[in-house]
Amino acid sequence: MESTQADTPETLAETFWSVSRTLRHATHTALAPLGITPGQGRALGVLLKHGTMRLSELSEHLRIAARSTTEVVDALEADGLVTRAPDASDRRATLVALTEHGTQIGSRLSDARLAEAEAFFGRLDERDRSELRRILDLLRAPEG
Repeated sequence: MESTQADTPETLAETFWSVSRTLRHATHTALAPLGITPGQGRALGVLLKHGTMRLSELSEHLRIAARSTTEVVDALEADGLVTRAPDASDRRATLVALTEHGTQIGSRLSDARLAEAEAFFGRLDERDRSELRRILDLLRAPEG
């Protein structure tokens, strides 16, 4: 079977990134009314899912540098969405926890993301969604 320009890895990557940007843009638009940046939204989502954690753990979950995590947490704290407290088991560490307001915003954020994803992927029938999930799971799995 002859390969076409559309089948090249570079073109596949460009298509993948284009779809990813489209979904990110839609999500960013959905978050705007909440006054939350995508980075802040990711942090709220991690804290909502995993609960109180050290700043270093949050950095690992977000896969960003500690300095960047501190900036995200600073903004969330300024908006009353998280609190910081010393870690009783390690006085050098700081714990980050959602406030009640942060939990409410985090839940609204999850609902908005879910609705946006449903609209985005809703164009696919169940068979296509299943096949896309299978392919993405293959690509996400570590090689080996």
